[in-house]
Amino acid sequence: MAIPSSTPEETPALPHIAIFPFLAKGHTIPLIHLAHYLHRHGLATVTFFTTPGNAAFVREGLSGADAAVVELTFPADVPGIPPGVESAEGLTSMASFAVFADATSLLRPQLEASLAEMQPPASLLVTDPFLYWTKATAEMLGIPKVSFFGISAFAHVMREVRVRHDPCATLKQDDVDADGNPATFVVPEFPHIKLTFEDFMAPFGDPASVASMLELDGKLGKAIEESQGLIINTFHGMEAQYVDFWNQHVGPRAWPVGPLCLVQPAPAPAEARPSWMEWLDNKASDGRVVLYVALGTLAAIPESQLKEVADGLERADVDFIWAVRPENIDLGSGFEERTKGRGLVVREWVDQLEILKHESVRGFLSHCGWNSVLESITAGVPLAVWPMHADQPFNARFLVDELKIAVRVQTSDRTIRGLVTSEEVSKVVGMLMLGEEGVEVAKNVTELSASAKEAMVEGGSSWKALKDMISELCVRKGNVNLEESQDEKVDA
Repeated sequence: MAIPSSTPEETPALPHIAIFPFLAKGHTIPLIHLAHYLHRHGLATVTFFTTPGNAAFVREGLSGADAAVVELTFPADVPGIPPGVESAEGLTSMASFAVFADATSLLRPQLEASLAEMQPPASLLVTDPFLYWTKATAEMLGIPKVSFFGISAFAHVMREVRVRHDPCATLKQDDVDADGNPATFVVPEFPHIKLTFEDFMAPFGDPASVASMLELDGKLGKAIEESQGLIINTFHGMEAQYVDFWNQHVGPRAWPVGPLCLVQPAPAPAEARPSWMEWLDNKASDGRVVLYVALGTLAAIPESQLKEVADGLERADVDFIWAVRPENIDLGSGFEERTKGRGLVVREWVDQLEILKHESVRGFLSHCGWNSVLESITAGVPLAVWPMHADQPFNARFLVDELKIAVRVQTSDRTIRGLVTSEEVSKVVGMLMLGEEGVEVAKNVTELSASAKEAMVEGGSSWKALKDMISELCVRKGNVNLEESQDEKVDA
């Protein structure tokens, strides 16, 4: 006699994970990828929180992830925030960034009401520590909360070093060593690491915003400290030393679950291939290698500086594709005409990961944001790194000095806010694309790319970390059987 199939009531329920990113694309994208990863491996169902102004971007990103989207209405007319702005990309300064982060707390009543009504109840709440106020929400509703902060384990540890040792009490911004370079602080726990005043202070922006950003940083640190765990978009094979240090000496437990960009769904078939991809196809057909240039979306780079970049690219004997922000920036009279054929300036949104994965792309001139770093690593593309703010100086130190997958762009005065000359751009681009240094960093990043992919497959270190975290933290243990649910997972 045939055994009757299980009724829906008898099927083991998956954990239900609620995800709420900070309202900025760079913070949202890796959590969209996390939702895809959870769905693809049958590890959990997902409800994703955002606001109406960000909802179209979120829904498009979540296509195929079978995740519910809940829109929380962002308050209008918040002092210090431009009308209609619901994402950090619309802000004009780091000072307004702190105001914006604090203003997200006005979403708390809506979030609590939605979580309280959620069926099945949320097993776990994943939030960005910039949404520091979600701790009280999770406690009130009895939901475990973990923090997801989209920076490297190295940057997490260096932030702890700053809090623990206060190096900026002894370092001064204008201090220099015997060679005229900025003075450095030797990290006691890692004596091979030497960091400058600006490395430590870059997360706080220009001097006018330091006080408000330091206050926000304190709230952020407490949010992480009081979480049940910390999800890091990295993998153990790349940052084992810093993940292990965090887990042994800092806490809460860090779970390295990345690189999550490897889960990014393939773009939907388009009627026509984007013009920049056709351009890259032609370069590959001609046997030409290409440098990709993108300097981030949040940092406002002066037009005069971008003209230096343009002049440097024109001087360099390499082909390049440059995703320019803002779209209406003036790169200098005749630049695009003179470099036509060898260079392409793109003034619209591009799929950065697809560009980096293209066979013709062999180098990336980057601001060194962590999402861009991970995309370059997974694509096996070495970098020329030009850190400007936030965690970028930490990332640059890590990539150049330890991973040895990048060359460093230097400003004329060796500070992160100094001018990068066209001569420096040309020199570094030549090193990366044509020099011996470029050969070595390309070899190293190819090896690291293979390790990243191993971490993300089923049975890999990142897959195990995510599965273990869910098993350990999800509260609906009586209704959750993660092992049985694996039999019903969606194939990767």
